[in-house]
Amino acid sequence: MRPEGSRSTPTATLAAVLTTTFAFACGGADTATDAAVAEALAIADEYVAGYYDQFPEEAYETGYPASLDGLGDRSREAIAVWEAQEDAWLDRLAAIDPVALESTDAFVPYTFSRERLEASIARRVCRPDVWNVSPTWTGWQNFFPNVFAQQPVGTEQARADALARARDVPRFIDTEIANLRVGVEEGFTAPRSNVEAVIGQLDALLAVAPDETPYYDPATRDDDATFAAELRRIVADEIQPATQRLRDYLAEDYLPVARTAVGVTSDPGGRNCYLASVLFYATLPLTPEEIHETGLREMERIQAEMREIGRRSFGIEDVGELLQTVRTDPRYTFETPEEIVDYAQAATDRAKAAVPEWFGFVPKAEVELRPYPDYMQRTGGGFYSAGSADGSRPGTYEFGTYEPRKLSKGGGFEATTFHETYPGHHMQVYVALEGAGVHPVLQFFFTSGLGEGWALYTERLADEMGLYSSDVDRLGMLSNEAFRAGRLVVDPGMHALGWTRQEAIDYMLANTAESEGGIASEIDRYIAVPGQATSYLTGSLLIQQLRAQAEQAFGEDFDIRQFHDRVIEDGTVTLVMLQEKIERWIEEGTAAGDD
Repeated sequence: MRPEGSRSTPTATLAAVLTTTFAFACGGADTATDAAVAEALAIADEYVAGYYDQFPEEAYETGYPASLDGLGDRSREAIAVWEAQEDAWLDRLAAIDPVALESTDAFVPYTFSRERLEASIARRVCRPDVWNVSPTWTGWQNFFPNVFAQQPVGTEQARADALARARDVPRFIDTEIANLRVGVEEGFTAPRSNVEAVIGQLDALLAVAPDETPYYDPATRDDDATFAAELRRIVADEIQPATQRLRDYLAEDYLPVARTAVGVTSDPGGRNCYLASVLFYATLPLTPEEIHETGLREMERIQAEMREIGRRSFGIEDVGELLQTVRTDPRYTFETPEEIVDYAQAATDRAKAAVPEWFGFVPKAEVELRPYPDYMQRTGGGFYSAGSADGSRPGTYEFGTYEPRKLSKGGGFEATTFHETYPGHHMQVYVALEGAGVHPVLQFFFTSGLGEGWALYTERLADEMGLYSSDVDRLGMLSNEAFRAGRLVVDPGMHALGWTRQEAIDYMLANTAESEGGIASEIDRYIAVPGQATSYLTGSLLIQQLRAQAEQAFGEDFDIRQFHDRVIEDGTVTLVMLQEKIERWIEEGTAAGDD
């Protein structure tokens, strides 16, 4: 793997190292099997190394040891080269007989690489890179703070890398402008509501001093005054002017031509884009109509549970009245930002202490909690990003503390903390990073179907583990689940069934305990990233279904720790792969019991 602070290790060399590390000891296997295994592992090695060579800035979220001295090239020319490479890898995978890989260490990385490439190629119809004006994590202005927050410092090489990466930000921003111009020419634009939201975020970013921007974060963690002065100069003289260029382009040129409809179906190839996006994120082939109906059905089930808690603890049976009460009553809201931080830390500590009883393998890596930076404080929800693969830099859970008196404990804050830390994303990511025998393509690629499905499943699991503080927080768990059911309703509603932004907001307000501002922020996120929001409850429902199958099949011999280990031990495989694996585990386990 590339050492931190170095860009000198070529992709081919890294792929060779990974191939050696994960090569399968074939023993008496025949030559054809040997060749198929070697080729499948080589392609998977090349794929993960090539991806982070093309998009090194995305490594902050997964912990991959990517180069640290620059950002990816997202120009039209570079993307064309990348897409050609994807095509070539898929062609090579298609030439391998999967039967030859069964019962080998190559089967899982082969299957995952093939399904991931097929989904990525299908999603090209969306042309997301030419209309990416996003107020959520897919917008560079939102993920760059995490990139620079995790930029290593403390050595001469690390400081040089940090300065080189900062100098590369203006090129990245100018490429974004160029891509948006292409999108306008070809009929692909972002909706006005998202453009306006991003302009507001850029205004907030431009309003702070250079040493208060997220790009200056490395200097706050290093004691070299010369380094700090040069980083401050780069931010003031290069990054902020580039940010201003984008801000002016969006306000003056782009906003007047941005689409008024929020659904992706208003862009060319829109319905195919939505189908491809659902497959890419949820990793199951579902239609918008199927998703919508599932959401409506699940909302009814969740509200029945809400009514039970309402009767028991609040003396309120009407769901709308119950949600309004917990959303606004000062008894259920926070007082200060510090109280929010303490609440999250206490929940994380409880969960960490409890996980050994529910998992066979518990990773050692720590998780650090911190509020969103000031200019992102209005952002709703929480966000997890992995630290280093070796655990030397902890994973991080970021969350909002803005206007605490408007943040309700019944809005699911405690559940979100479990979702992002233990036993959710942090647990999930580091089981793959620290676990034995997990191929890098599964250690460092994240798919939302199992990734987000698992994290939502663990919100329910946290209740079984006795982690919630009260019925208010338990109602927050149900509100979170209702939010995910609502996503199944409003995401296809907006993108494929003709719903407006306001109709989506109204539906979520009527069915969850979230604040109106938080809901509006979430709706803008769904608009920016079609299909991704469907992955949460889709994945959680499948895990629940598979667990029920295992419990019925094994009876008294069912071991919850074994089940959880089986679900997450391979990384975030596709949901199709997960279902096949668990059903095979059940079949083999019950057959052994019969013997």
